[in-house]
Amino acid sequence: MEITRLKSFLFCLATLFLVHTSGLGQDDNRVDLITYLLTLEREFNVKFSYVDEDLKDIEVSPPAESDLHLILDAIQEGTQLRIDKLSERYYSIVQRTTIDICGYVYDNYGSNTIPGASVEVLGGSVAIVTDMDGKFSLTNIPREATLRIRFLGFKPRFVTASDLAGNDCPSLLMAVSYQELQEVVVYQFLTTGLTRETDGSILLRTDDFGILPGLSEPDILQTVQALPGIKSIDETVSDINIRGGTNDQNLILWDGIKMYQSGHFFGLISAFNPYLTEKVTVIKNGTSAQYGDGVSGIISMETRDEVQDRISGGGGFNLISGDVYGHIPLSDQVALQISGRRSVTDFLNTPTYNQFFDRAFQDTEVKGGGGADEAIDREENFYFYDFTGKLLYDINEDHKLRISAIYINNNLDYLESNRDTGRSDQSLLDQTNFSFGGRLASRWTDRFTSQIITYYTRYNLDAQNVTGNGEQSLFQNNQVLESSFKVNTKYDVTDKFSSRNGYQFTEVGITNFTNVSQPPFLSNVKGVVRAHALFSEIQYGSEDGKFDFLGGARLNYLINLGTFEEVILEPRLNMSYMLLPDFRFEIQGEFKNQVTNQIIDLEQNFLGIEKRRWILSDEDTLPITRSKQGSLGFSYDRNRWFLSLEGYYKEVNGISTSTQGFQNEDQFNGEIGSYTIRGGEFLVNYKNNKFSSWVSNAYNKNTYFFEDITPSEFPNNLDITHTATLATTYNYRDLKLGFGLNYRTGKPFTKPQEGANIIDISVFPNRINYESPNSSRLPDYLRADASLIYSFDLSKGVRATAGASVLNIFGKRNVLNTYYRLNDQNEIETVESISLGLTPNASFRVSF
Repeated sequence: MEITRLKSFLFCLATLFLVHTSGLGQDDNRVDLITYLLTLEREFNVKFSYVDEDLKDIEVSPPAESDLHLILDAIQEGTQLRIDKLSERYYSIVQRTTIDICGYVYDNYGSNTIPGASVEVLGGSVAIVTDMDGKFSLTNIPREATLRIRFLGFKPRFVTASDLAGNDCPSLLMAVSYQELQEVVVYQFLTTGLTRETDGSILLRTDDFGILPGLSEPDILQTVQALPGIKSIDETVSDINIRGGTNDQNLILWDGIKMYQSGHFFGLISAFNPYLTEKVTVIKNGTSAQYGDGVSGIISMETRDEVQDRISGGGGFNLISGDVYGHIPLSDQVALQISGRRSVTDFLNTPTYNQFFDRAFQDTEVKGGGGADEAIDREENFYFYDFTGKLLYDINEDHKLRISAIYINNNLDYLESNRDTGRSDQSLLDQTNFSFGGRLASRWTDRFTSQIITYYTRYNLDAQNVTGNGEQSLFQNNQVLESSFKVNTKYDVTDKFSSRNGYQFTEVGITNFTNVSQPPFLSNVKGVVRAHALFSEIQYGSEDGKFDFLGGARLNYLINLGTFEEVILEPRLNMSYMLLPDFRFEIQGEFKNQVTNQIIDLEQNFLGIEKRRWILSDEDTLPITRSKQGSLGFSYDRNRWFLSLEGYYKEVNGISTSTQGFQNEDQFNGEIGSYTIRGGEFLVNYKNNKFSSWVSNAYNKNTYFFEDITPSEFPNNLDITHTATLATTYNYRDLKLGFGLNYRTGKPFTKPQEGANIIDISVFPNRINYESPNSSRLPDYLRADASLIYSFDLSKGVRATAGASVLNIFGKRNVLNTYYRLNDQNEIETVESISLGLTPNASFRVSF
C-alpha cells in the first residue's frame, strides 16, 4: 500500500513539473510525445486515440501555451501529425499521408554544399533543384515517397520522405562517382562508330556510326564484313565467313541470346534492327572464357540498356521494307523498347527487290521450271517481318532487370503453272526464330558484381513442295529448341586486377523431319545435348596502360543422352603490350568446341535457298567440332594513321563433308575430317575529322584433310587466297559520301572429268565422275559500291536522313559458285550462282 502511494506521488510530481515548464516556456528540453500526451489528458481532462507505432520515437518541445487548441496546433506543425477533434473530450491522432520536407545537399565530406542538384519524387511529376545554399523544400509529399537526388559527378542518392519530416532540415551527403573507362587504341577505325579495343575485338556503336560504301543505312551484319578477315563468300549475311570458317561456326548473340537465324530475304538483309542496337562486338580470337560455342568467331549485339527520361524513336523505309522503333519510359525506373519491320515485297516490286529476287532464286526450283518456249505463269508471294521488345527495370541503383524478346519470320508461297500442259507446282516455305531472355545485373559491393542470364530460343523451318498437280509432295521440318542459364560474377581485387568466375547450363534439342508421298519415305531424327560449363579468368591492366592481360579457362561437360559424355578443357589467352609509344604487340589464343552444325543434304532441299539444316553432334556420323587458334599481331596508331598486321594459325577438327557444302561426288558420303588455316591480315587507315581512307588485305591458306578421300589434302571450299578492300569516306557537315572496291581471288570448285567416262552409268542413279576435289578456280571477284547520306532537321527535335546507295556500280558479272548436275535426259547441266547486278537502293528516315 505504501509503495502504491509513493508511485502516485512521484507521478504527480512529474506531471506538475511538466505543466510548470510548459507554462513558463523557459526550458527547451524535448520530451517523448506519448508521455506528453498523458500529461495533457490529466491537465485538460481529455482523451487521445492513436496507434503507438505512429508516435513511437517522436519527441516534441512542450509549447509555451496554456490553451489546449494552441498546444495541439503546435504539435501538428512540429511533427506533421494530424489531430482531429472527435468530441469535446476525445481526439484522434494519425500520421498525415502527405508531409512537408526539406534538406541540405552536401558533398561526401560534408564541407561543400551542392547547388543545382536535382531532387525528384519517384513515381510522380514533382522535381526541383537545390538553391545556392544546397537547400530544397517540398510540400504535400507522400510520406512513403522515395526521393532521388542526382548531380553530375556524384552517385545518385535515394531517401524516403518520412526521413526528412520535421522542422529541422537534415544534411544529405553525396558520394563521388568514379567510372573506369576502357582504353581503346583508336578513336575512329575505318569510320566513326567503329573502334578497335586493346583486346583486339572490334566495337561498333550504332549511334555514332558514319557511313560505309554500299550502305545507305546501318546493317549490322553487312557492316562487320568491312573488317579484315570477315567476308561472305556468297554476298549474304547468313553465310558470314570469319577467318575461313563456315557460318554455323559463328556464335551470334542478341542481348546474350544465341540466334539460329540471322537474315531476311534468304540472307541478303540482316534480321536485327540497328536503331535499338547500342553496340556490336566482333571477336575473332582470344575470346573470354565466359563464352562457349563459335569455333570461328563471335558477333555479339546489345540493345540500349539505359532507362531514359523521355520518349525517343523513329522510323523509315527503303525499297525493300519499312520499320519503326521507340523507347518509351513508363516511370523513372521502368522503360519499354519496341521495334518492328516488314517488307513491301509482296505488294510492291522495286528495282532492288528484282535484283534480290534474281540473286536468291537464280539456280533453284523457283527459277528453274519450264523451257524458254513453254507458257509458264508464276505467282509469288514473298514477305518477311521482325519484331523486338525489351523491358528495362531499374529495381534500384544496384540491381537492374532486363527482359528481351525477338521474333523473325520469312515466308514464301510460290505457284508455277504451265498453260500448255496444265501442270502446276507449288513451293511453300516458312522460317521463324522466336527468342526471349532475361538478365539481372547486381552490384553487391563496390568491388563485387554479378549477372544472371537466362534465355530460350526456338528456330523452325517448314518447307513443302507439291509437284505434278499433287502427284508428289515433300515436307521437311527443321526445329531447334535451346535454353540456357548462366551466372557470371566479377570481383575487382584492385582497380587494375579483377577475377571473373561463373557457371553455364545449356540444353539444345534438334529435330529433322522428312515426309515424301511418292515413293513413300518418312524420317524423324531427334537429338538432345546438355552442357555444363565452369569458367574462370583473370584480367589485369598495368598502371601505365602499357600491359593488358586476360587469361582463363572453360571446363565443359557435354552429354548426348545415350550417345556420349565428354569433358573438354578450353584455355583462353589475350595479351597486349606497348613496346614503343604508339606501337602495340598482341598475342591471342583459344581452344573451343561446338555441338551444333548445319548440313546440306541436297541442292534442292528447302527450294535450294534454305537448304541448310541444323543437326547435333553424336560422335558417330558427326563428332564434336573442336578448334584451336593462335595469333600474333602488331598495331601502330599515331595521329591520323593506323596500321595493323596480324598472323594466325587455326585448326578445326570434327567436320564432315555434309557440313562444308560439297557439290561433287563427296557431298553425300559424310566423311569426317579437319581443316587448317594459315593466314594474315593487314590494314592501313588514314583518317581525320572529315576524311577516312583505308586499304586492307587478308591472306588465307585454307586446307582440308579427309583420310577417306583421294587425295586426302586439297583446298577448302572457302579457300580465298586474297581478299582486299580499298575504300574512302568523306563527311562534310550533314553530308556523308562513301566509295569502295572489294576484290578477292576465285573460289575453288570441282570440274567433271573430260572424256567418254564423264558419267558413271554403272550405278543407279547415274552420277558424274569428277576431277580431283577443288582443283579448279572461279574467276576473280571485283565489285564497286557507293553510298550517300544527307541529314537535316525537319523541326525542333526531329531529325531526318535521306540516303542512296548502289551495289556493284559497274554491273560486273561475278561468278560466286559453280556446280554440276544431271537432268532428266542424263545430260550434265552447269549451274552458276551469279552475284548481285547493279543494285540501287534509297532510304528515308526520321528520328526524335
